[in-house]
Amino acid sequence: MDRVTPDRRLSMTQQLVVDLTQQILAGELPAGSKLPTEQVIIKERGVSRTVVREAMSRLQAEGLVETRHGIGTFVVDTARPGDFQGSKHVKGGAYDALAVIELRLSLEVEAAGIAAQRATPEQLQAMREVLDASNAVDPTDDESARLDFEFHRQIAQCTGNSFFIDAMAHVGNTLIAVVQQAGPAVTGKNRALVVREREQIYAALARHDGEAARASMRLHLINMQQRVQGALELTTQ
Repeated sequence: MDRVTPDRRLSMTQQLVVDLTQQILAGELPAGSKLPTEQVIIKERGVSRTVVREAMSRLQAEGLVETRHGIGTFVVDTARPGDFQGSKHVKGGAYDALAVIELRLSLEVEAAGIAAQRATPEQLQAMREVLDASNAVDPTDDESARLDFEFHRQIAQCTGNSFFIDAMAHVGNTLIAVVQQAGPAVTGKNRALVVREREQIYAALARHDGEAARASMRLHLINMQQRVQGALELTTQ
């Protein structure tokens, strides 16, 4: 397992969860594969046994891995007949970004409302750490897209609904790809606005206001749609 340079704005547990989640979603740790042992992760990452065990507990709670006692921890195969297939058709750029945003509008607005009612203090703290890191990172860095997706994935996780969680997991690679490709043109000059929109979403979640969470998410995605559309029009002139 490659050692990733840690982002000190995240806790060690959260950093490990984020890194392993992205490796699973990207197929670097395919379904059915065995994760490195606890001892290997401790040595490679320089973290404590408690950090590793907490990270594994979170991944299990998210349905990404399962522990087989006496054997090890394995990546769960979440594929089912009729699973989302959009990630197989990614071409990249603003056109794909618009298509993904249409899907997100139908999915994430309601997810935000449900998450506001169900988010636990621990989930909100984990989300806060990711949001702080996302707000601080250079928007032209690939890490920005990864952290942005992680923030939205955690919102889906807060719903406790496996269908929302699975949908975000399957759209993950597509979302990261289009944000990386279209993102610099979209978020660069709008950085302050994007940060403010995400903070409004988080604030609504933190005070468990479902309607405000829906409205904030809808506004964020509609504004993103308009920013991508504007970038697309500029490239076709």
